[in-house]
Amino acid sequence: MKLFAFGLGYSALHFIDRFGASFEAISGTVRTAEKAAELASDQITPLLFSPEKEDPAILDALGTADAIIVSIPPGVSTDPVLSRFGRKIAGIDRPQTIIYLSTVGVYGDRQGQWVDESRPAVPTSDRARTRIQAEKSWAALGKSRNKNVHILRLAGIYGPGRNVLVNLRAGTARRIIKPDQVFNRIHVDDIASAIAGALAHEGRNEVWNVTDDEPTPPQDVVLYAAQLLGMTPPPEVPIEEALDLSPMTRSFYAENKRASNLKLKQELRMELAYPTYREGLTALWESGEGRL
Repeated sequence: MKLFAFGLGYSALHFIDRFGASFEAISGTVRTAEKAAELASDQITPLLFSPEKEDPAILDALGTADAIIVSIPPGVSTDPVLSRFGRKIAGIDRPQTIIYLSTVGVYGDRQGQWVDESRPAVPTSDRARTRIQAEKSWAALGKSRNKNVHILRLAGIYGPGRNVLVNLRAGTARRIIKPDQVFNRIHVDDIASAIAGALAHEGRNEVWNVTDDEPTPPQDVVLYAAQLLGMTPPPEVPIEEALDLSPMTRSFYAENKRASNLKLKQELRMELAYPTYREGLTALWESGEGRL
């Protein structure tokens, strides 16, 4: 079985690290020659793909791939992978399973209510609207007899090197307070397990929420991490006073939802390694994250 990954980034590389031994060949795209040199190994063949340059070997690798992971987000108006390779992938006459990594952000603002995969996507930001259009285009590929497309809608990703423990130690963590605001999260190891489960799933063309069990106010997560580190937590800041928030961060706070993972558990029979932020952050702290 051969794997091709559009975007050898954080989530895809964690999947390869855990499950790469099950593939006879792995290739994927990177944006720079420096990243290609860093990743090149007996296990991974990195290929350049950017607006400026494209390795012609991508087409050959796609033609022999059994599984394709897509983690490159859409641009302002188009999906760069679909616009360049969509017709090629559709024309490959072999069974292929495609895993498209999306976001629970496509559900939009639900005022704190629960949403599952049966609920319609009602994106409220431009970024989420382009994402749902990309989802629809990838799902259309699944109508082919030899293409099976699973869409994984991910919550906020954290894991080694990318977590609030590291942010606290760097002095960048903040406790922004917005009443009744909650977010779901998901550890990168659980994303890897979800990808593996979707690749093995016998059903076709499914959508899966990949989230933890406990949507939580973000300030609670910062407080818990500070307790693990034995640090004084940063002061609470009402969102009305946080005038320096980036547009992207502000857009996150503009949406409030609780994303259910019941389908993931029942149909993929997946048991989360880190069902809440407490297990995830505790394991990261025990591994040395955020320590001096």
